[in-house]
Amino acid sequence: MINRRHFDVIVIGGGPSGMMAAGCAAQRGKRVLLLEKNKDLGEKLKLTGGGRCNITNAEYDIKKILKHFGKAEQFLYSTFSQFSAKDTFEFFESRNLPLVIETHKRAFPKSQKAYDVLRVMEKYISNKNVTIRKNSPVKKIMAKDGLITCVVTKEATYTADSYVLATGGTAYPKTGSTGDGFKWLKGIGHCVESPNPNIVPLSVKDKWVKDLSGVSLSFMKITFYLNGEKAFSKTGKILFTHFGLSGPLILNSAHRVADLLRAGVVTAEIDAFPDTSLGAFEKRILKIFNTNKNKAYRNIVKEIAPDGMADTLIGFSIIPDALTKVHSISKEERKAIARLMKSFPVAIKGLMGMDRAIVSDGGVVLKEVDTKTMRSRLYRNLYLTGDLISANRPSGGYSLQLCWSTGFVAGKNV
Repeated sequence: MINRRHFDVIVIGGGPSGMMAAGCAAQRGKRVLLLEKNKDLGEKLKLTGGGRCNITNAEYDIKKILKHFGKAEQFLYSTFSQFSAKDTFEFFESRNLPLVIETHKRAFPKSQKAYDVLRVMEKYISNKNVTIRKNSPVKKIMAKDGLITCVVTKEATYTADSYVLATGGTAYPKTGSTGDGFKWLKGIGHCVESPNPNIVPLSVKDKWVKDLSGVSLSFMKITFYLNGEKAFSKTGKILFTHFGLSGPLILNSAHRVADLLRAGVVTAEIDAFPDTSLGAFEKRILKIFNTNKNKAYRNIVKEIAPDGMADTLIGFSIIPDALTKVHSISKEERKAIARLMKSFPVAIKGLMGMDRAIVSDGGVVLKEVDTKTMRSRLYRNLYLTGDLISANRPSGGYSLQLCWSTGFVAGKNV
């Protein structure tokens, strides 16, 4: 074990931005200490993209990709110009990890394994200039006269010329993102916007939704209502869970739903066939009924409902007896089936908590960060990366690109 207590750079946090910063600084010849509170590096990285790792979004136009970062757009141009999505591709593919691009420009490792991304990053920091301390949570950060002076762990007090804070936000707390960085930054005078779940599943009241747990449908439309008035609609993939709704469509709607919930009662309707009008769907059902006049209703429901939803349709009891022959179903009942398929009712209870959030918002306000270098404007030897800065964004590879970009820029400038 190396007993050195002073380093050129101390990086706190062994996630994607921390590893990127450490590796980049080490390549410049800096002696780096990487402190990680968990027993392994990259705990959250292993879980991203459902274990597949949505490594970036393959939008190479910097102005276009930054349109997805809300108010942070105006601050991040220099950051992304120094390390863009194209640079992310070159970084990983030059290290023998080919990437593939899927729908909405989401990029994944060709192997579809987040562990392969972690292995590349671990190799990147396997540098004689990098000392890694795992199971080494930081207790406090000391500051004086516009400088960070040291960090204190249970084992030792470490000093450095520069410090990179890469502890992440508050989403997925089981991976170690418990908001330590926010607490320290507030303690030394930074303005930190309180974090809330930003990309997170929704909790609902409806039993029929929870009964579909595990069913995923790739093309559905959901319309949200505030106090009975239409608020907004989105189309895409929905995953039904034991607590409610998830999937890309829901995750990217959560922040807007949160605003609605603060204003009143939120309900929703799910259109299972958004590319078919109500009239056309009624004709489709009539054709199925005419072809199966003597069959029991329960035996032809699968031809009407999306995969996995036949029992759900029966459960709404539009046809009280599922053994009713199709020829005995009235025109009004047939129309009611069509209307239900185009507007399944959902009562929104709320957003799930930080334990299920993919990303949380909040963080240091960007006017307190020089995003050309990721250096704090309050402490001239402190650099901030990833989820520690206030930059809202949707799912789809944007969060990890923020980590790669800010980590690189910090490592380049410490």
